[in-house]
Amino acid sequence: MTKVKVEPGICGFTTIITADTNEDEEAVVKVSSGCETIKQMMEALGDTYDAIELCLAKPGAGIFYDYAKAHFPVHAACPVINGILKCVEAEGQLALKKDASITFLEE
Repeated sequence: MTKVKVEPGICGFTTIITADTNEDEEAVVKVSSGCETIKQMMEALGDTYDAIELCLAKPGAGIFYDYAKAHFPVHAACPVINGILKCVEAEGQLALKKDASITFLEE
């Protein structure tokens, strides 16, 4: 199992994501978030995905981004979808586990 925590910023909706893969390269993803939009997305899309299909798509493509384009409020910078993909990617051994971050620098 792989588990990640996404701190999305000013909204304060911390999100915890877990992914487990099975022998069929399916990823079972669980998302716990205070964000109603993320909760609705996960309810609509279910929890089991083909890990390779999910992670080896072009940027901005795939089931989560397609859903977001149709249903999310205007907020293109939300990092939660990327966090879901990073979690599945690491769990499916499609990438190594390494923290990623966005840091604001004051000049």
